[in-house]
Amino acid sequence: MVDALIRKFNSFPKSLKNTLTWNRGMELADHKHFTKYTDVDIYFCDPSSPWQRDTNENTNRLLRQYFPKKTSLRGFDQNYLDKIANKLNKLPRSVQCR
Repeated sequence: MVDALIRKFNSFPKSLKNTLTWNRGMELADHKHFTKYTDVDIYFCDPSSPWQRDTNENTNRLLRQYFPKKTSLRGFDQNYLDKIANKLNKLPRSVQCR
């Protein structure tokens, strides 16, 4: 997961990758490796605090339209996954400032 995230993240323009806020799941347990190869600082949300990651929670809800919880992505073609990502990334979303 971390190596794939590094590859994808490094393809973004520098202006879009200042920091990354992550929940406390095992997906980014090797966050130091990620930071070393992207020069991006990682911040973690407090446990049981979904309001600290509004965009993440909203994106998860949108992804559930395509992939129910606990769906393995191993069987999906990368082109299909990219099409879904592009569709969701182009979807207008409201922003709430706190």
